[in-house]
Amino acid sequence: MKNYSKLGVFKCRGRLVHEPKNIYRTDFQRDRDRIIHSSAFRRLKHKTQVFVNTIGDHYRTRITHSIEVAQIARSISKYLGLNDDLAETLSLAHDLGHAPFGHAGEDILNECMNKYGGFDHNIQTLRIVMDLENKYIRFNGLNLTIDTLDGLIKHNGPISNINDDIKSIKGINKLLKKINLKQYPSLEAQISSISDNIAYNNHDIQDGISANIFSLQELNEISFFKKIYENNKKKIARDDKKKLLFQIIRDSINLMVNDLINNSITNFKKNDIKSIKDVYNSNKNLIDFSDKFKNIEKETKLFLRHKMYNNKEVMKKNNKGKKILKFLFKKISKNPNKFFKITRTKLCKYRASANYISGMTDRFAINLYNNIK
Repeated sequence: MKNYSKLGVFKCRGRLVHEPKNIYRTDFQRDRDRIIHSSAFRRLKHKTQVFVNTIGDHYRTRITHSIEVAQIARSISKYLGLNDDLAETLSLAHDLGHAPFGHAGEDILNECMNKYGGFDHNIQTLRIVMDLENKYIRFNGLNLTIDTLDGLIKHNGPISNINDDIKSIKGINKLLKKINLKQYPSLEAQISSISDNIAYNNHDIQDGISANIFSLQELNEISFFKKIYENNKKKIARDDKKKLLFQIIRDSINLMVNDLINNSITNFKKNDIKSIKDVYNSNKNLIDFSDKFKNIEKETKLFLRHKMYNNKEVMKKNNKGKKILKFLFKKISKNPNKFFKITRTKLCKYRASANYISGMTDRFAINLYNNIK
């Protein structure tokens, strides 16, 4: 194991609402626990990853995906001597803002909210943890550490423009006084983000083959996976396709993590990164694949888009989801009080409607649609 603890986030920058320290848990462990106990996290178990949640019990949902991302991120962070609690926290929280029906749901909500600030699931995650989760006496939201909020808002890297979606978050001005959106996020946040890519690329392949969307033979069009397949096919009985597929995905993740760790260490040395300040002031992601594995990732994403995300049956389900959410948005935004209580008078009824709809599970949205159409 390597020790780059000087580059990690171990000293908490505090919370927007001051709270006394806990003698049993660190600030980042408390953040993780608050996320796990949140309503938004529990609802992820009934939200689409790729396959609509009503299709089958063994395909991944947002909650299983988030747990898998956390496992990968924690392993990488621990090996490098970074704050694995923070990496795990960011990974468990990163998809809290997802709408029903996966990216199709996000796309249609963004379209519906076009004139009212738009909709982005990463920004919605921040809105949930800063405001919408409402169970504590002293504050709205979860009052997470500034370091966790910084990592969540920069899940995809630095932010150059503060759009209307960000501006509409309650408490955002107080947060923006304490963080620099133009700086790169912590290494733990970078690990969480790229672990997200590792998890969904590999597990979408596993789910796609399990669902007979495409075959193992088709996957072998990618030389990286063909090589792994060749290395394993003689060790496993021909008729045990499930075990063979599991081993291919397992080996793929291991190879990607190995490349990521080695290349990131090279980046630390090449860019003379010696402190957390150097991390924030760097001009690139330091946690990254080598060029070889960047090409593998690109090839894998293109394969999945062509074979899976653009598959006729998958698109049919996605379009059905879009139709449902578009109908619900139109209906609910006309008379929000009929469906939920608007707790803040200053909140635009369209944003309040988007908040309500994005918090729905797939089956809640389907049932509501069937009841009111």
